[in-house]
Amino acid sequence: MSKIRIGIWGLGYAGRGMYIPELAEYPEMYEIIAGCDSSEANLEAAAQALPSMRKYTSGDEMLKDPEVDLVAIATPSFNHAQHALQSLEAGKYAFVEKPIANTYADALKLKAASERHRGKLYFRHNRRFEPQFQQVRKICDSGALGEIHQVKLHRHAYLRMDGWQARIASGGGHVNDWGSHIVDHALIFLGSEVADVWGNLRKIISNGDAEDHFKIILTGKNGRIVDLEASCGVTLGQPEYVIFGDRGTLICKGLDITMKYLKPGSKDEWLLENLQIDPEIWEHPLFIWKYLYHSISDGVPFPITTDHAVEIVRICEEVKKGTAFQGCLA
Repeated sequence: MSKIRIGIWGLGYAGRGMYIPELAEYPEMYEIIAGCDSSEANLEAAAQALPSMRKYTSGDEMLKDPEVDLVAIATPSFNHAQHALQSLEAGKYAFVEKPIANTYADALKLKAASERHRGKLYFRHNRRFEPQFQQVRKICDSGALGEIHQVKLHRHAYLRMDGWQARIASGGGHVNDWGSHIVDHALIFLGSEVADVWGNLRKIISNGDAEDHFKIILTGKNGRIVDLEASCGVTLGQPEYVIFGDRGTLICKGLDITMKYLKPGSKDEWLLENLQIDPEIWEHPLFIWKYLYHSISDGVPFPITTDHAVEIVRICEEVKKGTAFQGCLA
C-alpha cells in the first residue's frame, strides 16, 4: 500500500482541529479523501482546508465509498464504539479516538470485533509518545531510583468545560478526556495487573453536569501504587510526574526533571541531578500516525494493544460507577 486514503468521521474539535493538521505532516503516507459530519458548518469549515474532500452527512454513505481505506473516528465519545463497529463491518480499517468506548460492555464488543477483523482496529492513545513520559519511564526502567513503590501523575489546568464534552449524556467528562490518557500511563507504570481501584469525581467550574476534576488511585498486585489526578479547576498545577523509589525520587514539571538518588553501589552517598528534556531526541504524540501507517502497510506491531485499550475503559468505568459524584462546592 502506498498512501492510505482516509475518511474522517466527525469534523469538530478533534477531526478538524487535530486530525487534519496532523495528517498534513505525513503527505507521503496519508490522503484525506472524505469527511463526514451531521453539521453542514463543520463540513464547510473542513472543506476550506481540503477543497477536494468528499463531503458526507451520513456515516453509512461514507462507508460505501470504495476508495476510503481507513475511517478515523472523531465523533462524540458515546458514538466511538458503534462507529468503529460499523467501519469494520464495512471492510474498512478503523482508528478510534479515546475513549475508545463509553462503557466497558462496548469496549468488549470492540475486542470481539478485533478478533473477527484481525489487523483492522487501532486506538488513538497518542499521549503514549509524549517526550516527558518516555524519558521518565526510561529512568524508572534504568533502576537508578531502585524499586518503584509509588507514582503520582497530574494534569492540571484552569479551563471551563463547555459543549458536549461537559455533558454526561453525550459521553463527556474529564475521566473520558484526560482520564483515558493518564490511565494509559498509569497502567504502564503500575507494571502488574490492577488489584484495587479507588476514585473521586467532582464538578468544580464546568458549564455542564459532567465532572471536571478527578482523583484515581490504582494499586497493583505487585503492591505498587499509582495516584493520578486531572483537573480543570487548578490554577497552580503540580508536577506532571513524581516517582518514589527505594533509592531515590524523581520530579518532572514541564521539561525539567530533578532527581535525588543514591549513588550506584552506595548506601549513603546522594546524587542530585537536574535534567532538561530535549523533545527532539524523543518521539512525539504525532508519531502515532507513523505507527499506524507501518502497522497497516508493513505489518509492524502497533504499540497500543486491544487488551490494554479495553482495560483503560474498564478502569474508567469502575471509577465512574464506584464513586459518589460530588457537585460544585461553591
